[in-house]
Amino acid sequence: MTPIILTAGDLTVHILTWGAVVQDVRLSGVDHSLTCGRDALSDYQGGWRYHGALIGPIVNRISNARVKIDGMMHELERNEDGRVHLHSGKHGTHRQNWTVVDQTDNAVILEIKLPDGMCGLPGNRVVRATYTVSAPATLTMDIIGTTDADTVMSFANHSYWNLDGAADWSGHRLQIDADRFLPCTPDNYPTGEIVDVTDTPMDFRLPKQVVVGKDHFDNNFCLSDNRLPLRDVLTLAGVSGIKMTLATTETGVQIYDGRDAPAPFKGLAIEAQSWPDAPNNRKFPSVRLPEGCTYEQTTQWRFTR
Repeated sequence: MTPIILTAGDLTVHILTWGAVVQDVRLSGVDHSLTCGRDALSDYQGGWRYHGALIGPIVNRISNARVKIDGMMHELERNEDGRVHLHSGKHGTHRQNWTVVDQTDNAVILEIKLPDGMCGLPGNRVVRATYTVSAPATLTMDIIGTTDADTVMSFANHSYWNLDGAADWSGHRLQIDADRFLPCTPDNYPTGEIVDVTDTPMDFRLPKQVVVGKDHFDNNFCLSDNRLPLRDVLTLAGVSGIKMTLATTETGVQIYDGRDAPAPFKGLAIEAQSWPDAPNNRKFPSVRLPEGCTYEQTTQWRFTR
């Protein structure tokens, strides 16, 4: 498994063609990776399959494992507890090898083609992901997706972050520019409620320290009702003084504490994306992508210390 190495300024990032994975993120002068990665491809094909991967064509959960498009119901794989559809199932983009379209010292363009019916969804879809590293220490991901039939599309990078290289993410300070969040059912998909964060444990509008065992996350924080120009939405700061600022065009950001990951609580998953289970909730921003239209996402990570 030979990674594609991108470097500019103080940042070096390793990208894999398998799953379009962000495998390793190194800041000059820091002796550990800022993200949770593995050296063996077999790990990414197994229990570590979500770590750093670009997940689609529809990320997160679909509660009833079906999507209605133009009056037709499309059945999806029920790969969680035999009832829920999670992360596009066994044929999702995180479990496929992407093609390198172009590569330079600081950028790579990856492409994947999803034929009509793959992952249970209509449309011959073409998706390109561009990872770019720029000085002083910024990683940018641009995604463009097209389809020749009405479909649904929602991608997210699923990296787990631990800025201290510690045993877990305890002690990090988290700030999220969201005044609403989506509570979840015991099956971890949204109840359909959109709840104000005021006077709840989900109020991170000001930086707040998070602690394993005290703070529990597998929720979407609602950033906006429509996709917006790139803007800062979240900061994560380690005890070490390393800080990550997340900017995105997306309407939401999912925070997951990693409780069921192969290394529980080692990293905090931060996934800029559309709101989960949107096809089953009319009040949520739509993830529908009509024929001939283009899906576009930009997500950016900036690092300082």
